[in-house]
Amino acid sequence: MHDKDNREKIEIDLLIEAVRRYYGYDFSNYSKAHIKRRMAVFLAKHRYESISEMQHHVLHNSNVFEDFLNNFSINVTEMYRDPDFYKEFREKVIPILNTYPYLKIWIAGCATGEEVYSFAIMLQEESLLERSTIYATDFNSNALQKASRAIYSIDNIKSYTTNYQKSGGKYSFSDYYMANYNSVIIDKSLKKNIVFAEHNLVTDSVFTETNLIVCRNVLIYFDRELQDKVLSLFNSSLITGGFLALGTKETLQFSAVNSNYSAVSKENKIYKKNSI
Repeated sequence: MHDKDNREKIEIDLLIEAVRRYYGYDFSNYSKAHIKRRMAVFLAKHRYESISEMQHHVLHNSNVFEDFLNNFSINVTEMYRDPDFYKEFREKVIPILNTYPYLKIWIAGCATGEEVYSFAIMLQEESLLERSTIYATDFNSNALQKASRAIYSIDNIKSYTTNYQKSGGKYSFSDYYMANYNSVIIDKSLKKNIVFAEHNLVTDSVFTETNLIVCRNVLIYFDRELQDKVLSLFNSSLITGGFLALGTKETLQFSAVNSNYSAVSKENKIYKKNSI
């Protein structure tokens, strides 16, 4: 007798393939655990009886698909998340970036932008923002719109302020936003050197010749094959001597490009691309 788990696996595979063929979004190399979790959340939210019923609605209703895409997008983020990372980055990487006349920085999988503005503030404080272009990319256009609006809930500001202080921030965090009822609006001067753009790490190609690539807490949702593919993409997009920053649970250690890099910080997953 065929069990329920086997039927569910077939249904998930069919839905992922249908989305790839019809909409061009390929989730087939996302980790199986991540896919299963997101499917369960979506099923419960829409009260579908089965994944097959979900597939029908996803394929026939563009609004449902938009919601499906948002559900799959990884938007767990905050300003100055992992303050130790920013502290060490400030101490060890900023002095080297300071030697370049102009910087291209790629923040991949930028979600709703909190990390982008964290970097913009740090670069501003180190007198580097004026000679930098930050390319902030994500495959989710809704998340990108939120990022470019730069309006965040005031409820999070206390923890963001604490993170900023722990990260080695030089001034008062309140200098960088304006409070407005239940929201805060990030100072628009921080946005002038940021370019928000759609880019899909799964299907799109080399981005640009960059001095720094930041992709933190995205690879953990990919299987090993896709992690390798994305790290190879980053390797091709990064100049020799450039820096790559990953999330705390991510590593270059088992990747095909590992030998091209030396660790600036093993703990905070900051790597430098060596001369080859």
